[in-house]
Amino acid sequence: MARPGFAPGSALLLLLLGLASTTRAEDVSTRYEKVRKIAIGGEGGWDFLEVDAAHRKLYVARSTRVVVVDLDSEKVVGEIADTPGVHGVAFVPELNRGFTSNGGDSTVTAFDLKTLKTLGKVKANGRPDIITYEPVSRRVLSFNHGTNDITAIDPAELKVVGTLAAGGVPELACSDEKGHVFVNLEDTGEVLEFDAKSMKSIRKFSLSPGEEPTGLAFDPKQRKLFSTCANRKLVVSDADSGKVVQTLEIGTGPDGCVFDAERRLIFSSNGGDGTLTIVREVSPGRYEVAANVKTQVSAKTIAMDPKTHRLYLSAATPQATPARTNAGAPAKKARRTYEPGSFCVLVVGD
Repeated sequence: MARPGFAPGSALLLLLLGLASTTRAEDVSTRYEKVRKIAIGGEGGWDFLEVDAAHRKLYVARSTRVVVVDLDSEKVVGEIADTPGVHGVAFVPELNRGFTSNGGDSTVTAFDLKTLKTLGKVKANGRPDIITYEPVSRRVLSFNHGTNDITAIDPAELKVVGTLAAGGVPELACSDEKGHVFVNLEDTGEVLEFDAKSMKSIRKFSLSPGEEPTGLAFDPKQRKLFSTCANRKLVVSDADSGKVVQTLEIGTGPDGCVFDAERRLIFSSNGGDGTLTIVREVSPGRYEVAANVKTQVSAKTIAMDPKTHRLYLSAATPQATPARTNAGAPAKKARRTYEPGSFCVLVVGD
């Protein structure tokens, strides 16, 4: 006789569900175990990279220029020059335009997505870092490290239409697809939510126990934000309540985060220890670390192709550099340097 409240076959069903869950976790590890390189070379630093899935292009920020790679052939097919101190790239599909954030001269460059030709420059505030497009308000937003504020740009008219004080160092940002934008504030350990059309702050909320958040991704279905933090934590927060609902352990030196809505996976690129932490959704709004894939030290920024689900990370080979010393003073940590010509894009996934 079945026990009260325990239907016949329930044990078998739970066992099968458990086995299915285990299989899915194993599939995650297998699916992303392959890591290969697209050789780029050249000198200079790098920051974010972005996928334009519609035109099958990958845009890679490289110090004074943006290198453009064809996603299907994996060959360099162009370059956007005169982008000093470039950090990020954003796309406005309906205008067939792209925009770069140039920290070196505090400008934003507009370019044609088909020809890659520069269309003009807009003066932003101090040292634009990340840049994004908010489709409801139709604003390009640059997040400025030098002045701790956000500049709103009309992408059709190429002019500044608003500014918002962030109240902290603004890092990665994402739209909720309803006209609101969330941005990590690195120095305060908070998320700022604001209205992109009115450029007015809505609220801030803490990411504690996360510290120094950089990477940010958003799941519009579950209304969850994923912030990668310097103290090796991926913080999951509720976009509506502002409450932290879960924290997970990731690698060191994270600077990027992407969310695969179809596969229900979150990825943290950890340049400090050269790993990629893969987090999966095990039930609605609940997550677990499914795998840690070895990538390469310095691979801290990440982009995803939604068509193939492949991941792209910028990296270079570090040189062994001894610590600098001054007579009678403690040793100082030397700035990391890289092997000349070793810059590449890592491709993760089958």
